[in-house]
Amino acid sequence: MSVAKVAALAYYPVKGLAGIPVESAEVGPTGLLNDRLFMLVEPDGTFLSQRKLPAMATLRAELAGAALRLSAPDGPDLEVGIRYDGKRRDVSLFGKWFGQGVVQDPAADAWITDRLGTPAALVRVTPEHERPGWGAHRGLTGFGDAHALMITSQSSLDGLNARILEHGGNAIPMNRFRPNLVVSGWSEPHTEDKVLRMTVGSVEIGYSARGIRCAVPTVDQASGARSGPEPTRTLATYRREPTYGGGVSFGIKAAVLASGNISVDDEIVVQEWIPAGTDPAEPTG
Repeated sequence: MSVAKVAALAYYPVKGLAGIPVESAEVGPTGLLNDRLFMLVEPDGTFLSQRKLPAMATLRAELAGAALRLSAPDGPDLEVGIRYDGKRRDVSLFGKWFGQGVVQDPAADAWITDRLGTPAALVRVTPEHERPGWGAHRGLTGFGDAHALMITSQSSLDGLNARILEHGGNAIPMNRFRPNLVVSGWSEPHTEDKVLRMTVGSVEIGYSARGIRCAVPTVDQASGARSGPEPTRTLATYRREPTYGGGVSFGIKAAVLASGNISVDDEIVVQEWIPAGTDPAEPTG
């Protein structure tokens, strides 16, 4: 097996909005620095995602010191100060996690609402936010679905695209899966499924669970439009996961076991493999 390395890194300041590629990143207990510490919510506090509003993919949020800069393909940018604490509101994720978020600048709410065409409010995690994940290594997460990191590999995408092309479809880019870390150098697709613990840069990462995919990978991340049945249709032919409710998987969800720094081209050293034919995660359904 050739040397595995970090091929790409990205973080997502606002859950569901465009990702920000980086060459290096500080990694803490909840993942890459500033990853998914903000999210958009409906008037009742329910989170918004590309599952419901695929156009979210076209909105971009970037940290600029103590400010958040919002941009979109059409119209002017908006920069607002970040409110780390203050007025709060109740928020929820998937009807399973209920907590609070710090209310941000109303100007951001108006800017986002105007571009999405539906009421949306921006919130940030509270200073005391501590939300555990689940699986073989639970770890912590901000407003991520349930884990600190999404990890994929180039060989997995190459294998998937080969199957899509065989079925007469068009190859898809990696950004459809919105990973934090992409691995190159593994010759066998889905090698990430077999890694229990690995060291990347100065960070130790532990496998949590398979990455069960929703409808988001069918969204073109450039246009913010649903693009058809792929990759879900092809994944369903060979990546069904009966122990995860029959969903299809691509990549893994992972926990941060030791904080540090990661850079593109860092070598990935597997410390412990998962025994063949087993999965140490305990799916919650």
